[in-house]
Amino acid sequence: MATLHKVFEENILADIKLKNRIVRSATNEGMADENGYPTDKLTNKYVQLAKGGVGLIITGNVAFREDGAGSFRMAKIYNDEVIEPFKKMVEEVHKNDSKIVMQITHAGRQIRSKNKSFDVIAVSPIKNKMFNDTTPKEISNDDIQILIEDFISAIERIKKADFDGVQLHIAHGYLLSEFLSPRANKRNDEWGGSLENRYKIIDRIIVGARKLVGNFPILVKLNAYDLQKEGMKIDEATKIAKMLEKSGCDAIEVSCGTTEDGLSVMRGETLPVDPLFEFNFKKNKIMQLFKPIVKPLIKKIAKMPKAIVCYNLSEALEIKKNVNIPVISVGGISNIEQITDIIENKNIDYVSMSRPFIIEPNIVNKFKEKKQIESKCLMCNYCIIVGAYQPMKCYYGKSPKK
Repeated sequence: MATLHKVFEENILADIKLKNRIVRSATNEGMADENGYPTDKLTNKYVQLAKGGVGLIITGNVAFREDGAGSFRMAKIYNDEVIEPFKKMVEEVHKNDSKIVMQITHAGRQIRSKNKSFDVIAVSPIKNKMFNDTTPKEISNDDIQILIEDFISAIERIKKADFDGVQLHIAHGYLLSEFLSPRANKRNDEWGGSLENRYKIIDRIIVGARKLVGNFPILVKLNAYDLQKEGMKIDEATKIAKMLEKSGCDAIEVSCGTTEDGLSVMRGETLPVDPLFEFNFKKNKIMQLFKPIVKPLIKKIAKMPKAIVCYNLSEALEIKKNVNIPVISVGGISNIEQITDIIENKNIDYVSMSRPFIIEPNIVNKFKEKKQIESKCLMCNYCIIVGAYQPMKCYYGKSPKK
């Protein structure tokens, strides 16, 4: 095994002093209360991760306004009232020698429109085939200005809550990545068309936030590519990475995919058919009636995207060649040999993981103490499917009933 020295050395990311180069990537926990406030259960989850040795925790995605909350029991930072509860949570993480960054997002059209008290908004009025019952409403120019202000206000609250930084989610088909995507953005005004126009909203958010929060670390999660026709490709993502650096972004986590791709963001050996039948808001009686026939057929013909190991690494390397800010690679990384090679030999700055931390919050300590070289995660992806309805946990390939 290669030396572990660089992986576990102290380092500084922006102004954040870290004890190692392993990051817990944002994973929606589904553990906020009904008002979006952090609960003891959510705080304990982060404390477990901190005690388990991770250098930096990125929270599950947090909503900053009602029409952007698309996940089960999602934490929310709508107003100043939530600052103190979050501050107490951050304090507990800091007591355990780890740092924590809040990821904020707006789900855009990746929200079920049924039974909502608000309009589902999108960059352009294009349905998301995984979510929308009706065509989403195109966001107006005036509302884009309000959206920018709301992002900036949320970043200011995050700083006041003593988080170590913020991560803007501009990947996976959420609203900001919709602006960037040639497939999702069909506007013919100042927010559409050229890459410069499609990127403008992100520049306005970062530059505007800097005026209020100074050198407070602002990270970004970026789609390097997706599987959609006319979607994001690495050459355009590389240009966006350069623009992010110019805008004042402090680090880029390189990811991929949208919900319409299927399980391209979280890959595995096989399609998780059982939980997809049981935990699916589109399911109906007919679907259940034909389950005995359809299930074996799906298992036979359905294919998961390949590769399933380090599947964003080549894109992270390409982006790394073109920017001077730190790059974080995520996706299909689950053992210390991969991590060591990526950091020591490929010269990527940080590695982030999601699913390995669900099954083993203390995986980093196990790696450092050489008690274990690989995560126990099966990559079954039951956690992702069931997590849309229940608090996040590992199911180890055994689908529960609703």
